[in-house]
Amino acid sequence: MRYVVYGAGAVGGVVGAHLHLAGSPVTLVARGAHLAAIRDRGLTLDAGDGRHRIDAPGTDTAAEVGWTDDTVVVLAVKSHQAAIALTDLRAHAPADVPVVCATNGIATETAALRLFARTYAVCVMLPATHLEPGVVVASCHPTPAILDIGRFPGGTDGLTAAVADDLRAAGIESEERADIMAMKRRKLVMNLGNGVDASYAQGEAADRLAELAQAEGERVLAAAGLTVVSAEEDRERRGSILRRRPDLVRRGGSTWQSLTRATGDSEIDYLAGEVVLQGRLHGVPTPVNEAVVAATRHLTATGGPARSLDAAEVLARL
Repeated sequence: MRYVVYGAGAVGGVVGAHLHLAGSPVTLVARGAHLAAIRDRGLTLDAGDGRHRIDAPGTDTAAEVGWTDDTVVVLAVKSHQAAIALTDLRAHAPADVPVVCATNGIATETAALRLFARTYAVCVMLPATHLEPGVVVASCHPTPAILDIGRFPGGTDGLTAAVADDLRAAGIESEERADIMAMKRRKLVMNLGNGVDASYAQGEAADRLAELAQAEGERVLAAAGLTVVSAEEDRERRGSILRRRPDLVRRGGSTWQSLTRATGDSEIDYLAGEVVLQGRLHGVPTPVNEAVVAATRHLTATGGPARSLDAAEVLARL
């Protein structure tokens, strides 16, 4: 199959690079300085076995993609960018193109299904960073990621089998999951620490705030009646597959990277903000996640430095 990786940042860049190295035809969709660097000198994958130059076509619009009957879209933008990406795809991609949502949060699949009947979900376990135009860094080696896949809203089919096969051929661990959203909801709970990690100084107070945010998320998802794999099941799936590279200093998650790069936006509304939304829908108070959303929005809007707030002050107010 041919792949259009829409959003060639940390996640999409690592996935697209490994697919390309394994021989799958890949087109990378990026923007701004990152796209300019990809066009000028290729995408650089910094991996545990060295730096690789990925000479794949790059574009900022689906209009320039050479669409074929066997093309699959891997949607790897951040969740708050999905609407623009999906609008572009709707205008220029075939109506029956499969859209595989390799995104955090649990909202992108529903937005994609509104436009594309063949919508799929991936639970993304892929530690990576993208801080420099044209460069993505895979934080784990030799297996860079676990990308389990299923059809949305549920089930598996020939496409999930084929994509999983291609991912495994590229050195990425992947299995088909009939209830993939249950895994993504567990990942959402884990990602409730992202806003804390991005906005608050590291320490015991921040750790406690993240724990409270996650516990609040568990209560909300239970009240909503949504299936969630247990934390134990998640640990068993990860096992010892993802091994952190000893040559890298551990940085921060995707929201921290957005603040560090001063992008002016973040996906906090689809992480902690998703818990706030579900809480409002089902009558469950969410003061912890509301505080995290407000803090991250503030730093994003003002250009404040990452990890510059005091979590102890939030804990005292709560």
